[in-house]
Amino acid sequence: MVENIIQTIVLAIVQGIAEFLPISSSGHLVILGAIFHQITGAVQSESPTMEIILHAGTLGSILVIYWQRILNLLTSDRRVIPLLIVGTIPAVIIGLTIKSQFPGVLKNPLLAGAMLLVTGAMLIVLGKLPKREGHYQEMTFLNAFIIGCFQAFAILPGISRSGSTILGGRFLGLKTDDAVTFSFLLAIPAISGATVLAIKDVLEEATPSHGAIELVAGAAISFVVGIFALKWLINWSRLDRLHWFAAWCIPAGIVVLLLGTLGLV
Repeated sequence: MVENIIQTIVLAIVQGIAEFLPISSSGHLVILGAIFHQITGAVQSESPTMEIILHAGTLGSILVIYWQRILNLLTSDRRVIPLLIVGTIPAVIIGLTIKSQFPGVLKNPLLAGAMLLVTGAMLIVLGKLPKREGHYQEMTFLNAFIIGCFQAFAILPGISRSGSTILGGRFLGLKTDDAVTFSFLLAIPAISGATVLAIKDVLEEATPSHGAIELVAGAAISFVVGIFALKWLINWSRLDRLHWFAAWCIPAGIVVLLLGTLGLV
């Protein structure tokens, strides 16, 4: 019981931080799950129930930070809604395909380690881009679809969803604040969709994997930590510091690959 709660706390903190900072929450959870499995035999990060809870917590963080932007979607920014729909299509197609045909890919810690290196490279490129002045409300449907393709790439563990979509937005001419905002507006249907898909797995569980205390703790911690992490990302993006996170992703990826060669993940 105590061991499960400790693991839940660790996973919730990691989810809250890595869902928003450009270091890949899926990659870190897969790697942590492999480490926990080596130590205890448990594979808590693979529990669909906990997956839903952790994602629900971070989804709540987005709703709190961006509530005004979300409200604008119903009034002055209604044109953005179809842009978000178009931007979500690539992730739906690729996500459903990988989940049904290659489910093991999403739980591979060595792939996550390798993709952390790719995320690090993307962040370095992001740091070298010139300033842009475009607004997400004025984007074309083609540009929204292209950013959606960047998001779909992030289905692979180790590829940061926030990092890749912000990079895509900056490539297409969005100024930094707008690239960040569109990235997290786009996260709402993405995270919601992943949650809905995970509900099916929960219904197929023979017995409940977690008690009420663990679930409440996971949701609350990922929510609170997520708020701080999202504010951190917004502030650092305005200071053009997102490429600094490459200094975490690249060494972390190398360490995971080295551990993999030793059979430790």
